[in-house]
Amino acid sequence: MSRINKNVILALLTLTSSAFLLFQLYYYKHYLSAKNGAGLSKSKGSRIGFDGTQWRTVKKFIMLTSSQNVPVFLIDPLILELINKNFEQVKNASHGSASECKFFCVPRDFTAFALQYHLWKNEESWFRIAENMGFQCVKFESKDPRLDGIDSLSGTEIPLHYICTLASHAVHLVVFHERSGNYLWHGHLRLKGHIDRKFVPFRKLQFGRYPGAFDRPELQQVTIDGLEVLIPKDPMHFLEEIPHSRFIECRYKEARAFFQQYLDDNTVEAMAFRKSAKELLQLAAKTLKKLGVRFWLSSGTCLGWYRQCGIIPYSKDVDLGIFIQDYKSDIISAFQDAGLPLKHKFGKVEDSLELSFQGKDDVKLDIFFFYEETDYMWNGGTQAKTGKKFKYLFPKFTLCWTEFVDMKVRVPCETIEYIEANYGVLEERSSHSWSVYEFVLEPKLCNCLIQPDPA
Repeated sequence: MSRINKNVILALLTLTSSAFLLFQLYYYKHYLSAKNGAGLSKSKGSRIGFDGTQWRTVKKFIMLTSSQNVPVFLIDPLILELINKNFEQVKNASHGSASECKFFCVPRDFTAFALQYHLWKNEESWFRIAENMGFQCVKFESKDPRLDGIDSLSGTEIPLHYICTLASHAVHLVVFHERSGNYLWHGHLRLKGHIDRKFVPFRKLQFGRYPGAFDRPELQQVTIDGLEVLIPKDPMHFLEEIPHSRFIECRYKEARAFFQQYLDDNTVEAMAFRKSAKELLQLAAKTLKKLGVRFWLSSGTCLGWYRQCGIIPYSKDVDLGIFIQDYKSDIISAFQDAGLPLKHKFGKVEDSLELSFQGKDDVKLDIFFFYEETDYMWNGGTQAKTGKKFKYLFPKFTLCWTEFVDMKVRVPCETIEYIEANYGVLEERSSHSWSVYEFVLEPKLCNCLIQPDPA
């Protein structure tokens, strides 16, 4: 019996010791280590998070670009959004003063930077030095779309994107090209056959799914997580541009084919009209920008952009579209203050508004307001003699940027559908291609009338 009691006592002692040991381990892990860690984080000279892959990759990339005088600027949406929320803190930060990595250490697959290509010198040597520093870089090129159809130049390729990886993080360098409308353009990132699809998660890229256009940003230098970088001076404006930046080119090749069959009108009258129409469009764009009103090329002006990349000389007016929800009550007075008197006003804000302003040299500015229904859009038309109003139906569309007479302006992204709704179905003019064509000029109307305004 005494032997059993001794074994029981020994087991109890062993169990008690084990429990005490486990308690000590728990106490150390959940109390002492946390306390000591807190003390370390507050000690002078400590830096939290700066051993992360993202920060070290960005630091090395900035060292690379600085050593080669490559003026890159940060365009990463995630980081710019964080900067915008803490803008005063960022503006007051000094080099090397950061004790905690708050921006570049945020988990993500890419960090996006950009540069203006005309400021980039020694591109090839930069590429070589990057690889010597441990980066694995892939360059994406494509033909300049503006040279399409010019046999001697159409094969010229320009750099569009670089993706450089270091360890498990990648830097996406977007190459911006100057355009004549004083804006910046970047191209589509297309994966060619030799590109390893597993090089990076391409689907997560924020830029390059389609070409984009941006206002030329004013830049400022700030210190972020101890690193000196350039960012847009107005980060919020740049962030607002990103989701609406999609760009589509005018069809340069088809336009050149058009003029091979239909000679351009270079008479004195035609050239004078083009000049006056361009000036009127510039004035309208400036006025609407001040009001904060989006607009796009509509009707004959849109047809001229799509068919011949220019103004149709016999159209005699400039046509713009505006969504009715963007209407501003002071729009008429704003145009009058700009020197464009109101010529006609048809309809009401709630049912088919249309405005017409008189420009110089008898060139007219027509503004059509578009209304959205469940499955279509429409704008109104009024017969001057009878006062009857009609709905002109359009399939739903979105807006893209384009270049037209040296300006960055919007057009419907679904251009063919929009033009066909205005002018009828596209007619083929060649058995081999659609390069040259005409539209059947039969605008589509719905079979209903809007009640005329009361007298």
